[in-house]
Amino acid sequence: MNKTKLPLLTHNGVNYLLPFIIITACFALWGFANDITNPMVKAFSKIFRMNVTQGALVQLAFYGGYFVMAFPAAIFIKKCSYKSGILLGLALYAVGAFLFFPAMTSGNYYPFLAAYFVLTCGLSFLETSANPYILTMGPEENAIRRLNMAQAFNPIGSLLGMFVAMKFIQARINPMSTAERALLPDAEFEAVKQSDLSILIAPYLIIGIIVVAMFLIIFIMRMPKNGDADKSLHFSATLKRIFSIPNYYLGVIAQFFYVGAQIMCWTFIIQYGTRIFMSQGMEEQAAEVLSQKYNIAAMIIFCISRLISTYLMKFFDPGKMLRAFAIAAGIFTLGVIFLQNIWGLYCLVAVSACMSLMFPTIYGIALKGMGDDAKFGAAGLIMAILGGSILPPLQARIIDIETIKVSFPSVNVSFILPLICFVVVAWYGHRRINTEVK
Repeated sequence: MNKTKLPLLTHNGVNYLLPFIIITACFALWGFANDITNPMVKAFSKIFRMNVTQGALVQLAFYGGYFVMAFPAAIFIKKCSYKSGILLGLALYAVGAFLFFPAMTSGNYYPFLAAYFVLTCGLSFLETSANPYILTMGPEENAIRRLNMAQAFNPIGSLLGMFVAMKFIQARINPMSTAERALLPDAEFEAVKQSDLSILIAPYLIIGIIVVAMFLIIFIMRMPKNGDADKSLHFSATLKRIFSIPNYYLGVIAQFFYVGAQIMCWTFIIQYGTRIFMSQGMEEQAAEVLSQKYNIAAMIIFCISRLISTYLMKFFDPGKMLRAFAIAAGIFTLGVIFLQNIWGLYCLVAVSACMSLMFPTIYGIALKGMGDDAKFGAAGLIMAILGGSILPPLQARIIDIETIKVSFPSVNVSFILPLICFVVVAWYGHRRINTEVK
């Protein structure tokens, strides 16, 4: 339990409130991108008449961009500044969003994957820059709480992304089911596809304009130069040094599994809920929209839980909280697997409450005490977002089986993967507690 009260956003006579607010706004921007994209797995599957595994290539392209660009982003930030990294990230984000228009005119699936990839190269720059930048905006002793506070704005963007996906994409595309689309003649199918794609791209073009506006605001603003003094680059030596620290490299592993769990739970809640509601006689599109409402409820709970957990971190050890929340997430995931009715969906919604503190807490624990090495350390933790690229397609393959042993829904069985992820996160939190005690 903390015995001293330290200022959260003031250090060495410098007040970081305004730059904190501006950079925190970027957290909402990448939250929007993440969670307007999760429902697109189902949308693209319908629009292009694909199975779930093919639709999940959206996540492979999306989180692949994070992986590829993380260390180039760290090198760029090291040579330039956190502000420059954020500006380049916003520029790539906007370009990726605007690429949705030529992707639509092509009428093909793969240009959309390329647009997602460019967009998330920008998000990789943004997250590699913004997360460690926030850690520097005050005393190191409460850096994890400060990052949790900034990350609390990420799900606000996520909620908006989910709402836009539900109201302006899922509810407006042609209501024909996947099976009905499969029976359409080619010419009629092409007309329906182009109509749906024109609906799908509109929110991306609008967010591209908003991102350009944010770019201009940050470009004009004077931002603190924390951690920007040392421009020397010893890439291989720094990597060797940081990956020799067990607390760090195990944090990268924990983050890989956490992000995979988060994306799986928020992506496939649509498939999970749709199966339940269609079994009750609901049509596919109505079931999808209703499932997205549950996804939004999960995100609201995630937001509230993150605010509460950030406050509780004033009193409780972050490692203990991480372990407790991960264990609770595992218990709820067992309900998701074994309950084949609405209670399983309730359990899946409840998992979001448990996930709320995991990303920033793992991040903060792993980077604790790393000083200027945090720039490269941040890159490794952003590369760990690759878990959101690799694990969802594996879950999709299980879902495509449809049933296990005649009657057990494969979508339920598929949540064994998030369960394994939460076990890994709980282990990392437990290890942090033991390390601190020693």
